[in-house]
Amino acid sequence: MEWLTIGAFAKASRLSPKALRLYDELDLLRPARVDPDTGYRHYTPDQLERARLVAWLRRLGMPLARIRTVCALDPASAAREIRAYWAQVEAETAVRRDLAAFLVDELTAPARKDTPVLELRYCAHSDRGRVRPANQDTAYAGARLLAVADGFGPAGGPASGAAVEALRFLDTAEPPAGEVLNLLAEAVQGATEAVRDVAAGAAGNGTTLTALLWTGSRLALVHIGDSRAYLLRDGALFRITHDHTLVQSMIDEGRLTAEEALSHPQRTLLVKALTTAAPDLRLHDVEPGDRYLLCSDGLPIAVPDTAIREVLASTASPDAAVHTLVDRANAAGGPDNVSCVVADVVTA
Repeated sequence: MEWLTIGAFAKASRLSPKALRLYDELDLLRPARVDPDTGYRHYTPDQLERARLVAWLRRLGMPLARIRTVCALDPASAAREIRAYWAQVEAETAVRRDLAAFLVDELTAPARKDTPVLELRYCAHSDRGRVRPANQDTAYAGARLLAVADGFGPAGGPASGAAVEALRFLDTAEPPAGEVLNLLAEAVQGATEAVRDVAAGAAGNGTTLTALLWTGSRLALVHIGDSRAYLLRDGALFRITHDHTLVQSMIDEGRLTAEEALSHPQRTLLVKALTTAAPDLRLHDVEPGDRYLLCSDGLPIAVPDTAIREVLASTASPDAAVHTLVDRANAAGGPDNVSCVVADVVTA
């Protein structure tokens, strides 16, 4: 059998001898033979493929524990795991990018006296729908806070109500621009504790939460679950949240198409909710004329995005838009509770 010294193997695999010793200790890449007298490590050429995979994954920044998982999989499963990891990296990078852009802008942009004063015009409405026996959604709209929560489980209604109620103090005063994300994160922690109190430790109870906090020049977004936030700008509709559902994770990993997800039997199964994981948190720049929509999943499961865009683009007021969207969902069968908040960014 051909043996490679640790030096030769390191050169061939592009891993340093120090890294190889570490991977040996972690049971990630064991040498084929260790000399009992000298302790010298020896490898075989057959191990180079695994070593190169480890090297590539480390260059991606993948943690060692996850690399061990990938290396134990067959090629197709390993590819799916790598795809899922990279989707997670891109999502986390997007959050950091938004925060970095905000900080750069705050530190370098000169004060401008001619900057227009902006404000929100808004409306919120929640409806039981045509099928559900009760409404477990909560919707709220105020001068600074917009929020939608969709409860689930026997205590779903109280859970969504508690989450939104815990945020309502944010509507009373303008938050300092440099502290808005910290303030919102602290408020969400309070909402999480409030939901846990309502659920009383019972499994199967919880809520989604999607909220926007107005700073006077930006909107801070917090999001977890499958309620959504949309932006209508210059006639184009953009979804600015990412569903935390099983089917969305399968789409991200390439295991499911968006069309297949529409009829998947587990399309409403959440992988994140307010009490189970950290929410997405980021800032959005606004422009006069922007229209924002927050909604529970009862809207998009009944009304396609093309129809949502048409309603948002064609209705003059937030009040008209909200009630038209709810009516559209109910006309399509109203299979779930439906809640909508629409807010326009206008010059004061």
